[in-house]
Amino acid sequence: MAGRIDTRLGLMPALVLAALGAWMLGQGSTAITAAQSNFVGGDPSRPDASDIRALRLRFEAGARSNWHSHGGFQVIMAEEGRGRTQVRGEALQEMLPGVPYYAGSGVVHWHGAAPDEHMVQLTVVGGEGPTEWLGPVSDEDYLGR
Repeated sequence: MAGRIDTRLGLMPALVLAALGAWMLGQGSTAITAAQSNFVGGDPSRPDASDIRALRLRFEAGARSNWHSHGGFQVIMAEEGRGRTQVRGEALQEMLPGVPYYAGSGVVHWHGAAPDEHMVQLTVVGGEGPTEWLGPVSDEDYLGR
C-alpha cells in the first residue's frame, strides 16, 4: 500500500505539468486567433524599420530651426503647444496639436514654436541620407510677412 501512495504522488506533478502545458498551448492559440481577428484579408507584415528614428523636441516660444532638408522623409506634429512650419516658397502653416506635416526627401523647410507659445514636437525621420542644414529663417519668413 505504501508503494501505491508513492506512485500516485509521483504522478501528481506530471499531471499538473501536463495540464499547465495544455492550458498554455490553449492560451497561445487564443491570443493568435484574437490577433488575427483584428485584420481583414490577412495579417500585415512588418518591413524593416531600422532606418526610422523618432524623437521629441521642445521649442520655447519664438525658437525655430534653420532652413534644412532631409535625405529621407520627415513627419512632424505638435504634441503640445503651437508651432509653425513652412516649405520654402510656400505659405507659412500654423502647427496645432495632433495635425501631422510631411516633408519629403530634399524638401527645404523649417519648423519651430509660435512667437508666443512653446511647442513640443514629435518627429519621425526615415530613409537614407543626411540632413542638410542651410541658413537661418528670417524674422519676415517666421512671422509670415
